[in-house]
Amino acid sequence: MSPLNELDPNTASSNYNPIIQPSTQPDDENSQVGKNSEKNTGESRKRKSDAADEPENPPEIDDDDPRIYEGHMMTPNQVRRKIREFIEGGNMKVGELQQALEITPTSYQRFMRMTGTDEGSGTTIYPRAVRFFRKRELQGLKMAPAAKAANNNNKSPAKKKPKKSEQDGLLDVSGVALDGEETEEVPVYDTCDEVRRKVRAFLRKPDVSQQAFCRAVSDCCADEHKVQSRQLNAFLGKKGPMEGNTSAAFYGSYVFLEKLRIKEGKPKSKMREEMEGIYRNGVNTDHVENRFICKGNQRPVRDKYGRVSFVGSR
Repeated sequence: MSPLNELDPNTASSNYNPIIQPSTQPDDENSQVGKNSEKNTGESRKRKSDAADEPENPPEIDDDDPRIYEGHMMTPNQVRRKIREFIEGGNMKVGELQQALEITPTSYQRFMRMTGTDEGSGTTIYPRAVRFFRKRELQGLKMAPAAKAANNNNKSPAKKKPKKSEQDGLLDVSGVALDGEETEEVPVYDTCDEVRRKVRAFLRKPDVSQQAFCRAVSDCCADEHKVQSRQLNAFLGKKGPMEGNTSAAFYGSYVFLEKLRIKEGKPKSKMREEMEGIYRNGVNTDHVENRFICKGNQRPVRDKYGRVSFVGSR
């Protein structure tokens, strides 16, 4: 896709006007008649003016308009932040935005759960969202900021905090002991990508917070290897079967998830059994594997198990 203008989600641009959605709730003040009608009409107009000065007839912008593809393109992470601000500002509801982008709720939720600067660049929603916001800019449509929405009682409801008792019970794996755990030498039989997938799935549980998960993961590491949220997010933002293999977040998360699997009595996955056959002593967690000796035009490539092979002529 051609580059698009980068829109800084942390800066309110003067080129935006929000889309005002018609209210489905009855307005008691505006329903009054008689001498109060004129006053109420003025107040209603004032409230709309506070939110946006929307052009009456915004120009149509085609997808192939060259102005859309000028300048720099927003990263997927910037798009996610802009979508959140757009929704929290009351400019559209989530379902309305999904319809405007012609995407499914599942695709939307999967993209919004991603982390990392470039994660999600290959999704359908990413280029469509960039074009959507770029078109609004070219049409002169402002975006109501989230702070103003809070003053107008349009703020999204705060996420309910999980109950401590339920969370502690879910994260408690102290009853399971693994060989080598005390010296931080538990063999790891998962790739970094596989651990990332499992961590993201676990964090989607309603009774788990990231901070509590980090504490549980830290308990699976040596005292000098405490995992904080920023370390976990840095690990989750990487991509590749061995990208992040020396991170304490990788080792600690694997140990925690392995103990949780045993606690819940679940069998090993097919991938896990295949990894045990490939890595007799577990994958390397001591040093980064990014230097290889190649001959001629060869280049190293990794398969999904993290194994390195060389392609090209010698």
